[in-house]
Amino acid sequence: MAILDFIKKQFIDIIEWTDDSRDTLSYRFPDEDKEIKNGAQLIVRESQVAQFVYLGQFGDSFGPGKYTLTTDNIPILTDLKGWKYGLESPFKADVYYVVTRLFTGNKWGTANPVMMRDADFGVVRLRAYGTYDFRIVDPKRFLKEVAGTDDHFRLDEFADAMRSRIVSVFSDALAAAKIPALDVASRYTELGDALLPLINPAIGAKYGLEMTTFIVENVSVPPEVEQAIDKRSSMAAVGNLNDYVKFQMAQGLEKGGGGPGGMAAEMAVGMAMAQQMLQQTGGITAQSTPGVSGPASPAVPPMLYTPAQVAQMLGVSEADVVASLDSGDLKGKKIGTQWRVTRGAVDAFLNG
Repeated sequence: MAILDFIKKQFIDIIEWTDDSRDTLSYRFPDEDKEIKNGAQLIVRESQVAQFVYLGQFGDSFGPGKYTLTTDNIPILTDLKGWKYGLESPFKADVYYVVTRLFTGNKWGTANPVMMRDADFGVVRLRAYGTYDFRIVDPKRFLKEVAGTDDHFRLDEFADAMRSRIVSVFSDALAAAKIPALDVASRYTELGDALLPLINPAIGAKYGLEMTTFIVENVSVPPEVEQAIDKRSSMAAVGNLNDYVKFQMAQGLEKGGGGPGGMAAEMAVGMAMAQQMLQQTGGITAQSTPGVSGPASPAVPPMLYTPAQVAQMLGVSEADVVASLDSGDLKGKKIGTQWRVTRGAVDAFLNG
């Protein structure tokens, strides 16, 4: 009897695994160098898949349920072992349990900036991070490409192994989606939804995984791109340059002589007063000494200003003045490559 008991202990009667953790992805059943006997019981619980591996080759797979291991229900293993007359003797094989439930709240992030070609800013560098939920949908591919022969493959090992791979897939998907940097930095929820259909085929084919949720929590761009975005927002807020200049003048008049806006406003008021005096009957030239008649004064040619001088008068940048000249809002004459503006054109622009 002692010998029979000893022999029985050398064979595995029941194969089962109860997951007592919340972070296990795959687990190899500890056979302790024992063989699986004919008719052994295999128990697979919900959210588990049992995968047989024989000499490095994948055998049969079993979903949730209770099975009696015979030749009929392990055809792949039977073929691999070359059992011609059925399963009659004990055999050795590795049994891996793969967890198929949903793993939530996993973090991802770019350790280094991701290079991206953008229609607005050219090539930009983006940093991003967020969370994702995933499950294993192809146990064989997962064991082959991710877990390998690890006896107990946990979530922390997965995060270390997959972080760079997920970032790589994210970069490829972002490039394929062609989402502008301005939208990337402001539409996180829509970005995640747009990238998910591009990410899943890649990780499914490579690693046997499926992401159910991919959330982008933050995307940061370099400081120079942030400045460009702020400048574009300011330009959109300004709108029409003509209205902006009038607003600057009004602000200058309200504040008095302080600052460029006030100086521009005072200069513009002075010019307007001078223009009104010139437009009066006889103008300033008619105010000669009574009783003394002299030759008629020649017409005073209009004063010409450069864009820089006009910009100083209006309290704006020279580039804004040139833009107004190019668009025709401010009338001027181009002599070669240089603009010249009359005082009347400046007055007409201010009063327009």
